Amino acid sequence: MQPKKPVVAGIDIGSVFSKAVIIRGNGDVIFATLASGGNYREAARKVVKEVLSKAGVSFEDFGAVVATGLGAASVPFPCKQVSDISCQAKGIHCLFPSARTIVDIGGQSTRVIKATAEGNVVDFVMSEKCAAGSGRFLQIISRILGMSIEDIGPVALQAKQPVEFSTNCAVFAESETISRIAEGATKEDILAGVHRAIAAKVANLVERVGLEEDCVLTGGATEDSGLVKRISEVLRARVLVPDHQRITAALGAARIAAQSLDSH
Repeated sequence: MQPKKPVVAGIDIGSVFSKAVIIRGNGDVIFATLASGGNYREAARKVVKEVLSKAGVSFEDFGAVVATGLGAASVPFPCKQVSDISCQAKGIHCLFPSARTIVDIGGQSTRVIKATAEGNVVDFVMSEKCAAGSGRFLQIISRILGMSIEDIGPVALQAKQPVEFSTNCAVFAESETISRIAEGATKEDILAGVHRAIAAKVANLVERVGLEEDCVLTGGATEDSGLVKRISEVLRARVLVPDHQRITAALGAARIAAQSLDSH
């Protein structure tokens, strides 16, 4: 009889959401997500407490823990820190072993990663520090339009004449959106225009590393079906999207934690 494998965990403390993934010894995956708020340390504590409750285990059951994300250094538990680029590649590899190009549209930035057949990082690029290339752009525009993020995709797909944004800056795009509303532009056309702008930035990043299929889109912004469709059109490629887009880096962190045990 083989010894029971220990429980491992991955924690991803992002700018908008914090995620935790537990992989039980039998391979079962349990996860939890919550808004990060302004206190990363507290967010880490809360999301780990929630995932422990869901999994029915205690912190003492952990064989290894890996933390990643913007707030990884704030995690108040013993853990190893690994870059979110490496964790993202490993998490996507678990879900889509055929993935070679990964587009991660996060709350503050967008990253494009080229990965090997083993889920290791070959190359990557990141967007500049501007919300126009990230999920934050969608949040800004949805707030102006008085809509929830969940409703954006289906509405944008009904656009007749997508608005062309003349700026690449989210701050100026906010002012431009207000002006377009005053001119009579519809919500549908404004949202479709936002999708075009984000998709164009994604395409520029992908071009820098070179598109190699399969291509996977992940990150909270990819819950927007209209954005996914537009990116697919601009890249002229079929794109794959995980069922739980927000947790892929945390899943990768958990897998790296598991591999660290296997190597000992």
